[in-house]
Amino acid sequence: MREYSSRLKGKNQKGELEVKLIDIARVAKVRAGGRRFKFRVVVVAGNRQGRVGVGIGKGMDVAQAIEKATRKAQKQAILVPLWRGTIPHEVQAKFGAARILLKPQREGRGVIAGGPMRIICEFAGIKNISGKFLSRTHNKLNNAMVAMKALRKLRAKASKTESTEKQVETSSENSAIA
Repeated sequence: MREYSSRLKGKNQKGELEVKLIDIARVAKVRAGGRRFKFRVVVVAGNRQGRVGVGIGKGMDVAQAIEKATRKAQKQAILVPLWRGTIPHEVQAKFGAARILLKPQREGRGVIAGGPMRIICEFAGIKNISGKFLSRTHNKLNNAMVAMKALRKLRAKASKTESTEKQVETSSENSAIA
């Protein structure tokens, strides 16, 4: 177990993403002859510069489940559009019974969020954000998944020069049509 705990605290073997354990649960499957127990693990991996992922792993022991979850989190990592240390716009999402609201904040406010949402936002590199769980579920897995769903919905803000260029193009097209 020492091998996994040291990797969970810092960088993984590739040196790309930092990994943190969110939840460990013992799950049971009832079969002929009794219950079969496995462990389910939820892990967050991120580089604190806009890349973050959540992975779920099941295994006969915790170490095996952590290994699987870490691999899945790295594989399913997404790029989060950051704008001045926060998110570009307000976003809501729903996953299962969990609902979430994420709002951008001004510089210096910090991460105002709880539970898995705070860990995911920190690992994504978001420095100023306000998050609120609108549902009453305390399921860490669903809360992590809804936070990821909300971050996937984000779209990058167009810079001012790009928007003025688009306005000039559309106005010239309209004048050419008329």
